[in-house]
Amino acid sequence: MPAATPLDLTPAEMMAEVGALGRKMAEGAKLFASVRDEDVRIATTPKDLVWSQDKVSLYRYRPLTESRGLPPVLIVYGLIGRYTMADLQEDRSLVRNLLNLGLDLYVVDWGNPGRADRFVTMDDYVDGYLAECVAFINDTTNREKVNLLGICEGGVFTTCYAALYPETVNAMVLTITPVDFHADTVENRKGHGFINIWVRSLSAEDIDQLIAAQGSLPGEFMGSVFSMMTPMRTMTKYNLDLLEALDDRKKFLNFLRMEKWISDRPDHPGEAAKQWLKDLYQDNKLVKSDFELGGRKVELKNITCPVLNVFAQDDHIIPPATSQALRGKIGTEDYTELGLPGGHVGVFVGGKAQKLLGSGIADWIAARG
Repeated sequence: MPAATPLDLTPAEMMAEVGALGRKMAEGAKLFASVRDEDVRIATTPKDLVWSQDKVSLYRYRPLTESRGLPPVLIVYGLIGRYTMADLQEDRSLVRNLLNLGLDLYVVDWGNPGRADRFVTMDDYVDGYLAECVAFINDTTNREKVNLLGICEGGVFTTCYAALYPETVNAMVLTITPVDFHADTVENRKGHGFINIWVRSLSAEDIDQLIAAQGSLPGEFMGSVFSMMTPMRTMTKYNLDLLEALDDRKKFLNFLRMEKWISDRPDHPGEAAKQWLKDLYQDNKLVKSDFELGGRKVELKNITCPVLNVFAQDDHIIPPATSQALRGKIGTEDYTELGLPGGHVGVFVGGKAQKLLGSGIADWIAARG
């Protein structure tokens, strides 16, 4: 039987609904008042700072179970968001899942770039910081190769690194990573690929002026762009979604932790942002093997390590086709795709994907250890 509408309710039933809402709001007010910063901490999995340079830090996670003796795994997130999304909370953490499966795990934190970093390039991140992180891990663990786990823009970094330094990579896992920045036109799904379309609508001069205004691509600006991609969701989450969680402490804290991660968007260094927007989103140089770093072309065919390419089946930010375009472009036949239910972030924090992602990655790496 369909749910009753307001017009179907008697005056007494309507008063009861209003009373129930009032009680829920009152409980919500108490819950708001009781929450402390400690309750909404994110990225709580224990780790140690093992290397740093400039604003970049490398952490090693403390083991949670006996090691499987596999080459270490380096998690590389992008510059627009934070790696903390992979360790949002204890029961929704890719990091904890991988540690519980016996992997030796590192993560790179790019820090908070400021105006002084406006001339830092993707060359610096890949040929400099990322290469230094890998070298440190190799020296520390007495290994010749590492496993790379790239997430979103971080997956582009690891793709470039694996093409330029193939001898140092045992295997590479890419998650929600764009390779063909024009492949959104292949699927042409409504509401998907908005950033691709928007950036292609800009001129090179538009991008230069956008970056020149602050010397960076501001995190707050990109946050607003992501919000505009799902306007109805953005408009309702602070009333309908929040109201739904007001009388449930666990749901309420889950909501706050996600909002904490969303609001923590570092600025993207200016020159690196120009490369990201112009060379990749506009000119689509990566999939053409025309993208240059340090005076060398990033040739995808030079990637000879096994590759696991994970994508979200309903990703409106990185449409699946932009990730799947890697197939047939690299120099190895050991290529696997894993499409998971959910959207861009849901792959990491959604219940269904959580059960598949960690074990899928760990088992795949173990088979290539």
